[in-house]
Amino acid sequence: MGKDRIHIFDTTLRDGEQVPGCQLNSDEKVEVARALERLGVDVIEAGFPVSSPGDFNSVVEITRAVSEPVVCALTRAIVMDIDLAVQALHDAKRPRIHTGIGSSDVHIKHKFRSSREKVLEQGVSAVKYAKKYVEDIEFYAEDAGRADLEFLAQMVEAVINAGATVVNIPDTTGYNLPDMFGAKIKYLMDNVPNIDKAIISVHCHNDLGLATANALAGLQNGARQVECTINGIGERAGNTSLEEVVMAIECHQHLNMETGIDPKQIYGLSNLVSGKMGMPVQANKAVVGANAFAHSSGIHQDGFLKHRENYEIMAPEDVGVDQSSIILTARSGRAALCHRLENLGFKFPKEEMEIVYMHFLEMADERKEVKDEDLAELVNIDEVIKLNREEKIES
Repeated sequence: MGKDRIHIFDTTLRDGEQVPGCQLNSDEKVEVARALERLGVDVIEAGFPVSSPGDFNSVVEITRAVSEPVVCALTRAIVMDIDLAVQALHDAKRPRIHTGIGSSDVHIKHKFRSSREKVLEQGVSAVKYAKKYVEDIEFYAEDAGRADLEFLAQMVEAVINAGATVVNIPDTTGYNLPDMFGAKIKYLMDNVPNIDKAIISVHCHNDLGLATANALAGLQNGARQVECTINGIGERAGNTSLEEVVMAIECHQHLNMETGIDPKQIYGLSNLVSGKMGMPVQANKAVVGANAFAHSSGIHQDGFLKHRENYEIMAPEDVGVDQSSIILTARSGRAALCHRLENLGFKFPKEEMEIVYMHFLEMADERKEVKDEDLAELVNIDEVIKLNREEKIES
């Protein structure tokens, strides 16, 4: 039995770019889009054409720059939005319009000041209108994470009947817990009679730090598209991280899922996006952070040096990182120090190594982290070692 294909929908250039201070110009967006194509994403959400002339132009340029991924443009459930998206996608080889409306009572009452019936009608009308121009229509039920289940199921069924090929179930506010979100997707799979006519997508935000966990719960319960961003960037606390969900699928083969992503491209693209957007990746970020493959505890370092899989569930090379690193601190043990010294060409007998190690600890307490240049200084303790030898001879 073959693996279930998970479609990777990247929204770095739309939702990710909404981060304050992270806006890109059209040339920069095209560069990132081409890198996303090399990575192997299935869908690139290129922008929100009605939002500004610059965003409209970026969508146009991206449609001309890539050929393999679907290029998607976001709209509200408004005719003007859809018309501009159709224009922006004119040159796309595989265009998609992503339209939608709120589905929770909070949004219906306080954002749209409307009713369930009117919102449902507007959503269906938007799908039907967009379908006149583009075959591939994705509908988002905004704030589905807080929507009434029966109404959400009614909305999903109605937009699929209207022609939606993908239905996006967003946890827009990052409110859900994984069991809640997984149960929501399962309910839809079990209670929407035409659910097999569309791909169900999950778009999770990270307000409680659960975006990746929620997205995976959605996939485990029947969703087959996941919407994510490089480095997990996005509105407020961010979105599902592409690298996290892809590597979770890679590491857990029992899920019987696969993507079209080339993981070896991940780290380079992470750096590209971070550099272009001026948004540093936090050091302890999963998969792509500076410390993701770094070991500083003596117990961890010893175990890692004996067998990598003692402390690493993936190899750094798998995601495009050159190698793991041993960080020397006052918490490091003899095994790590010997390893690093031998890499630099220094090897000491066991008794002399004890002297070096004691001096190393003093240096580590003072400097916090001991680098290669510090080690070069450290091994210039020949006089100390000679003195130790002379004392032994005399005794």
